[in-house]
Amino acid sequence: MTKSELIDRVSERLDDLTRKDSEVAINTLFDYLSEQLSQGRRVELRGFGSFGTKFRAARRGRNPKTAETVDVPAKQVPFFRAGKSLRNQVDQG
Repeated sequence: MTKSELIDRVSERLDDLTRKDSEVAINTLFDYLSEQLSQGRRVELRGFGSFGTKFRAARRGRNPKTAETVDVPAKQVPFFRAGKSLRNQVDQG
């Protein structure tokens, strides 16, 4: 599902919202999520899952094209952990 498909789905499901209103709501949600993660905070959506960041230490990597060794700097990476009800729903198909 793409972002535009999600916006269409929300506007179809909620008759009170126009497509433009749905787009604003989805963009606000994504902006808030990005902002919180960039500040190192965790965002939890009960029954769905939680978004957070993990620290990856610096390491030595290898360029697969040239086989040259390169230094990969330390960084924070976003991650998602699915909630129990979402895991069960996906597991049951």
